[in-house]
Amino acid sequence: MRAVEFKSKIKNNRILIPEKIQPELNAGKGKDIRVIVLVEDADIYDDMIFRQTAQDQFLKGYADSDSVYDNF
Repeated sequence: MRAVEFKSKIKNNRILIPEKIQPELNAGKGKDIRVIVLVEDADIYDDMIFRQTAQDQFLKGYADSDSVYDNF
């Protein structure tokens, strides 16, 4: 398989294929294709990094002697 990559927007729940890419896809009519959709999620990723960092920093202050509180 060969990869074709392009950026687009979703309009009416459809992914718009740029005109310059359409002839390349028409040449492969009837062939199997694989579609991968990547959505920009910088806000979600930043939140995930913040949460993981906060958890790591919190656990750095956790000592083995603190485990007596785990059972309550």
